[in-house]
Amino acid sequence: GPFLSKKRLGVHPPSARRDPDPALLDRLLGAGPVKMMTLAPELPGADELIDKLLFAGVAVSCGHTDATAEEAAEAFDRGVRAVTHLFNAMRPFRHRDPGLAGAALARDDVVVQIILDGVHLAEETARMVWKSAAGRVALVTDAVAAAGMGDGSYVLGGSAIEVRDGVARGPGDVLAGSVLTMIEAVRNLHGLGIPLEQAVAAATQVPARVLARSGLGRLAPGLPADLVVLDDNLEIERVCVG
Repeated sequence: GPFLSKKRLGVHPPSARRDPDPALLDRLLGAGPVKMMTLAPELPGADELIDKLLFAGVAVSCGHTDATAEEAAEAFDRGVRAVTHLFNAMRPFRHRDPGLAGAALARDDVVVQIILDGVHLAEETARMVWKSAAGRVALVTDAVAAAGMGDGSYVLGGSAIEVRDGVARGPGDVLAGSVLTMIEAVRNLHGLGIPLEQAVAAATQVPARVLARSGLGRLAPGLPADLVVLDDNLEIERVCVG
């Protein structure tokens, strides 16, 4: 944010939302470093923000949006190359009104992010996304501070949230992010029958591609040696930094 659709805020507080504002964007970029921004491309003035962000080397992702397929396609043609947590907080997919989700899945040049926690997407939906977009699916956690902490009461952006049975919900019982960890997301994707190498790439190489960071997300001589070591059960044995 904060340039999100009023209709698709999810748990984001309405008081924090803003219409596209180039001066505010400059202030946000100046407070950086900013590597990625999610925005609703259908908002008046969003085109100018997209241009400014791409010129500044910031990845742009469409999300929290009520964009039609046509409006989404215009953003993709402008250079947007990612969608924030596909199907969540966006215009629903319909057979004659496919929205952002349909527009993204129909292309070959857009990375779609998914929250694979068993809550945000049905298993059938996840399988459909993979069959449509294998190689350009990025795993994201959408994790809040409650991740790894168990059920209970927490705070997200100043709002009270409750985690019950591993599901984070805010006011009005709206989903409030996730308690998913990235290794769990990899396990869940692999559990759908996806080869481990491809499941790992969805958590590493594909997100790095969105950020245009070719040196990240893969193992090769001379690249940053930040490693996660897993055992045969995909449990984390150790983490090596630098």
